[in-house]
Amino acid sequence: MFSPVYFDHNATTPLDSRVLEGMLPYLTTQHGNASSRHEYGRAARRAIDEARQRVACAVGAHPTEVVFTSGGSEANNLFVKGAAACLSPGVIAISAIEHPCVREPAKALQRAGWKLREIAVDGDCRVADADFHAVLGEKPKLFSVMLANNETGAVQEITALAAQVKPSRAWFHSDAVQAFGKRPLDFRALNGAGVHALTLSAHKLGGPKGAGALVVDKRVEIRPLIAGGGHERGLRSGTENVPAIVGFGLAAELAVARLDARETQLGALRAQLEAGLVGQGATIFAGTAERLPNTSYFAFAGIDGETLVGRLDRAGFAVAAGAACSSANPEPSYVLLAMGVPSLLARGAVRVSLGADNTVAQVRDFLAALDATISQLKGLTALTS
Repeated sequence: MFSPVYFDHNATTPLDSRVLEGMLPYLTTQHGNASSRHEYGRAARRAIDEARQRVACAVGAHPTEVVFTSGGSEANNLFVKGAAACLSPGVIAISAIEHPCVREPAKALQRAGWKLREIAVDGDCRVADADFHAVLGEKPKLFSVMLANNETGAVQEITALAAQVKPSRAWFHSDAVQAFGKRPLDFRALNGAGVHALTLSAHKLGGPKGAGALVVDKRVEIRPLIAGGGHERGLRSGTENVPAIVGFGLAAELAVARLDARETQLGALRAQLEAGLVGQGATIFAGTAERLPNTSYFAFAGIDGETLVGRLDRAGFAVAAGAACSSANPEPSYVLLAMGVPSLLARGAVRVSLGADNTVAQVRDFLAALDATISQLKGLTALTS
């Protein structure tokens, strides 16, 4: 079976074998509903409690602050829609580079009478100070600024931004899905600075798809998206996905334990990759910003990104043209356009996101395949011009 080298870890990660092993009992013999009173149910409840403790410990939170969801998209919607439902309409401020699962619920609020204010970013994919200060003057009731961008990997100074918002008493949320497992997270310190909620997801750090969490300050009033039996402190009703939640807890614990080593490993691989990319004439987006150690987003002038991704896939390398969630959209990345990247260059964007199993040899082979592919595509362009 043809198995391309996997360079798309920001889309999803392989399930860690140790996580799978921990999940297996809850997919087979330990099949109880965590709301049941018998031993099967009590075993499921204990498993969820242990997983909640693991996730909380991994991000420096208290277990009662962890609300399990089906993933990052639901957690982001729970905060944006749920917090807004407990407030009178006002201004909601989000960065111009937020994931669609923040942008779309914010647009839904706009249709319901809220004012949506997108905060500009600079050419390095970082929140622009001048525009952020202008937004503060509009007195938003809700803020959402992602900790690290899923396309460029650029990291925001969330602590400093939240500290500026804190005197206004607005609720401040950060989508930390891409950052979790790649950077240290301390919700207690962030909360002290003015961050009231973080979004997490299991499948970005070696856990299963179908599990995420909203880590939220209990002072924030939130209306649930899903009403029912009152699970998850009444914030997310529905029978818990015990195997996925167990896997999430294990993946979170493992990710924190190997964080420093993984950062060093991935940083070295990316440095090797980007040296080769620059040598071939690529533009590295947000190249001078602080970024996640595994993420490189680039383009070659005159080369279409979707075409390049398809050619590389056939050459044995799985990479992405922008974000996986918007891969069906032929338009240039709105993240790059917000950064001021020309539309033609933005159409060429390709993202490589490295993972634990990637090697120096794979990066070397990728650069060779990329060089050959770019030469072929330029040759075709020359023939048709």
